[in-house]
Amino acid sequence: MNSLERQGTFSLAGIYALRMLGLFMILPVFSLYAEGLEGVTPMLIGLALGIYGLTMALFQIPFGILSDRFGRKPIITIGLLLFAIGSVVAASSDSIMGVIIGRAIQGAGAIAAAMMALLADLTREEHRTKAMAIMGVSIGMSFTLALVLGPFLSNIFGVAGIFWLTAVLAIAGIGVLYLIVPEPEHCHVHRDAETVPAQLKQVISDGQLLRLDLGIMIQHAIMMAMFTALPFVLRDFLGLPSEEHAWFYLPVLVLSVFGMVPLIIIAEKKQKMKEVFLICVSLMVLAECMLGLYHDSLFAVGVGMLLFFIAFNALEASLPSLISRMAPVDGKGTAMGVYSTSQFFGAFVGGSFGGIAYGAFGVQGVFYACAIAALIWVVIAVGMRVPAYLSNHMVHLDEALLDDGGSLADRLLSVTGVHEAKVVIEDSTAYLRIDKQKFNPEDLDKVLG
Repeated sequence: MNSLERQGTFSLAGIYALRMLGLFMILPVFSLYAEGLEGVTPMLIGLALGIYGLTMALFQIPFGILSDRFGRKPIITIGLLLFAIGSVVAASSDSIMGVIIGRAIQGAGAIAAAMMALLADLTREEHRTKAMAIMGVSIGMSFTLALVLGPFLSNIFGVAGIFWLTAVLAIAGIGVLYLIVPEPEHCHVHRDAETVPAQLKQVISDGQLLRLDLGIMIQHAIMMAMFTALPFVLRDFLGLPSEEHAWFYLPVLVLSVFGMVPLIIIAEKKQKMKEVFLICVSLMVLAECMLGLYHDSLFAVGVGMLLFFIAFNALEASLPSLISRMAPVDGKGTAMGVYSTSQFFGAFVGGSFGGIAYGAFGVQGVFYACAIAALIWVVIAVGMRVPAYLSNHMVHLDEALLDDGGSLADRLLSVTGVHEAKVVIEDSTAYLRIDKQKFNPEDLDKVLG
């Protein structure tokens, strides 16, 4: 990357990470805080936790499309302002319904797609995957940090204070957007990073992609449902005061990062993706059963959470790679957009049904429901087809080459190592799927003249 690309990548990753930090910090503490709110019920606690996912799922693709028309930074600014307003509404509310409204407004500031589009504007194709990986790592780090910081900051400022801090971080994000994030020279649709509405039907009807979309929805539903019950387990069954919950999460999360590394290596380097995938989902089933059976044992809860987060982290890292390889060669951005929407919707489903399960059956009901959901995912995943271990590659084309797109695609397929080729004339771009071990760029240059 050049200096402009690094500046754009790390500043945007910082904005997005701070936003997700604000969303996730309340996860480990909200259920306990909500007990004191007016009109609270277990179902409404779960709804308050997950409602942001519904509005995010509804608005993230439209916000991305609007950013193509009205510019990236204005749309991102609107999203951050909505996020700040929702945080203030939640911080100022003394009723559960007020917090639900605030969380819904937070989620309506759905800037994920617009942020990815701006990132694509600021990076060259050969560095875009790296830039998106940095963005993904920053989100993962913010989630881990949030689960530790949430109980710590709640003890100092209260949950309302966390909401106020979230609003401040959102406003600070706007400052970073205009003071640090570079202005792109050109803004246009990037099929490798953005949703193209014309491709939605093709992506949604793809059975293999649908398996992965359902999988990420189930994974985030399980994660959100767990946090409707876990704070009560730590306080009421294990006797840990809320201010000490951070010290429970910290070692579990740190060890889970080390635990996922061998799984990622086996999946990618040894090309055992499906085997590792099924192991991870099975670990989730085991973890939820342990939490349901032995929720009064600190050791068992710790081991159960460790197994869960090892599987969760490994799947979070590997699922986008699978989406990229299974998507149409020119439809990676659309496939990732549907994937992200499924992820957000899963948070809504998990929070809502987690609250219902807790109200009807207690903490055990939540964990057993999560185990059943994970078992359903195992059944879905068994039929998954593992794609070839190929990489995406883009080539900008001179106007003279575009007169016969079909013939050019055939010539591109004749290059050693090229397994799939799609020429998109309106983009003046060829989208390739290549085997890096066999592909030689010089052979491609010869075909392109």
